[in-house]
Amino acid sequence: MRSSGANQLLGSRLSLNGLLLCFIVVLALVAILGPSSSKTLYSVDSSPIPIFYKNYRRLKEQATSDFLEIRSLSLGIARSREFDLCGKERENFVPCYNVSANLAAGLHDGNEFDRRCEKTLVGLGCLVRPPKDYKIPLRWPSGKDVIWSGNVKITKDQFLSSGSMTKRLMLLEENQIAFHSEDGINIDGVKDYSRQIAEMIGLGSDSEFLRAGVRTVLDINCGFGSFGAHLFSLKLMTVCIAAYEVFGSQVQMALERGLPAMIGNFFSRQLPYPSLSYDMVHCAQCDINWDAKDGTFLIEVDRVLKPGGYFVLTSPTSKPLGTNAKKKTMFASIEEFTQKICWSLLAQQDETFIWQKTSHSHCYTTRNLDGAPAICKEDYDDQSYYQPIRTCISGTTSKRWVSVQNRSTGSQLSSKQLEVHGVHPEDFYEDSQFWASALTNYWSLLTPLIFSDHPKRPGDEDPLPPFNMIRNVMDMNAHYGGFNAAFMETRKSAWVMNVMPVSTTNTLPLILDRGFAGALHDWCEPFPTYPRTYDMLHANGLLSHLLSSDRCDATDLFLEMDRILRPEGWVVICDKVHVIEKARVLATQVRWEARVIELQNDNDQRLLVCQKPFLKK
Repeated sequence: MRSSGANQLLGSRLSLNGLLLCFIVVLALVAILGPSSSKTLYSVDSSPIPIFYKNYRRLKEQATSDFLEIRSLSLGIARSREFDLCGKERENFVPCYNVSANLAAGLHDGNEFDRRCEKTLVGLGCLVRPPKDYKIPLRWPSGKDVIWSGNVKITKDQFLSSGSMTKRLMLLEENQIAFHSEDGINIDGVKDYSRQIAEMIGLGSDSEFLRAGVRTVLDINCGFGSFGAHLFSLKLMTVCIAAYEVFGSQVQMALERGLPAMIGNFFSRQLPYPSLSYDMVHCAQCDINWDAKDGTFLIEVDRVLKPGGYFVLTSPTSKPLGTNAKKKTMFASIEEFTQKICWSLLAQQDETFIWQKTSHSHCYTTRNLDGAPAICKEDYDDQSYYQPIRTCISGTTSKRWVSVQNRSTGSQLSSKQLEVHGVHPEDFYEDSQFWASALTNYWSLLTPLIFSDHPKRPGDEDPLPPFNMIRNVMDMNAHYGGFNAAFMETRKSAWVMNVMPVSTTNTLPLILDRGFAGALHDWCEPFPTYPRTYDMLHANGLLSHLLSSDRCDATDLFLEMDRILRPEGWVVICDKVHVIEKARVLATQVRWEARVIELQNDNDQRLLVCQKPFLKK
């Protein structure tokens, strides 16, 4: 009897809840489908390419929000509480890099700076907050030359004790750090240094780098990025990579300036790039003993260097002439080893040396030198995600073995080049056309007016954001790099880090061959960067892929996205309906402002547009 009574009471409650739910749904639909609009819920005009609403009214947005909340509850998606802010000690937290723990474990010789996710607390369960003095970065190009000192982890005392070379590069003025590219890494300045390199490889000036096939440069231990900033003005994609640093990080400083950079080193593991990735590898006073470990570091440079590419080394330790016999011996050792890996010393001037990698793969099979590294097995080239560094030569049997001097300079690959990557030309061009239109539609949504409570005048449309509103963009599931190409075609003042998830088909070689920046990454782990380093995160189909596996936790992913996203930064997620509904709940937990947009020509896809607020404790 007691059980029967309970069931009747429960049934009565469910009935009342059902009536209330229906009543609220009807009110929401009336608000949306009233005389002010003849469209369906979040409807858009019919078009082969999705076009999104540009006019958002307060009442319609509130009704839509209520409707989605009700639908989420009806599907059993419980509303969870918002995450708390982390403590002050976590303001600059970078997961997977714990130098103290690595030292305590006995690691040394640079291995203490390696990425070890299994030895660190990955899931924080809280939101990494900005420092007390954090300010929104200046827009590009002003942000390239001036940054807020409170945004990076370097104090005035640390700056003043950083040496005369650094002080020529930067000038601390009150709460700002000003970069003077004319007083760069060499006495004659960055521009003169760049021109010197161009002349050493046989060019008239550094403006001819592109014509010589040099489009992408990997800058190892880049300082604070002034060389890369100059190369950017020449339309060269320059990526800085440097080891994790607790204070005054090169990577953090470069990203704060709006320059491509990521944490990484190759003391024991490969860089997260496939073979034959870069046209030039540059090292200026990068404090690497290139003759150490039997030339292992040089072998890794050879792996990521394209055929005919250049290795530029500028360092006082490489100068063979002088009183220090150890320096002479070090250079002699490097010169001897480069011959074993089919490099030729192209030029030497002062303390700068330039080697060129061979364009002929048969060189490696015709070598007759004792101690020359062997050629790797064919399947080795497919294993380039933090694998242990090996002492064999890779890429020699790749279909991508094409000299940098013989490649096209544009980002649109030819049918023959696409065939090398196993991509059908029609699929590639269709993808490019889609993203060209989609980015235009995305851009119309990136304005705070979408989330404003102040209604606009009838008929007014949201003004388009300025072309330089965002600078650092990450495509978390880059596919062919079409999103990146769309940014270039529309001349937005942004660069894109194209991330290729390791659990998907690896198209990163194609992306790099287009002249874009990119890296392999496992999204079940944190990305190797500092907090607050990206203005926009884009994910198309990524959540569906990750949620289909039990390896990843979507909550951890959203916390990581929040960590690397700058305050007032944007997130655009395109995915299936049920995935977007879950994502919207998670976005609420991490305190993002969020709106769901429906695509007219695809009933199974939704768009989630979010903005991270500027939270202070």
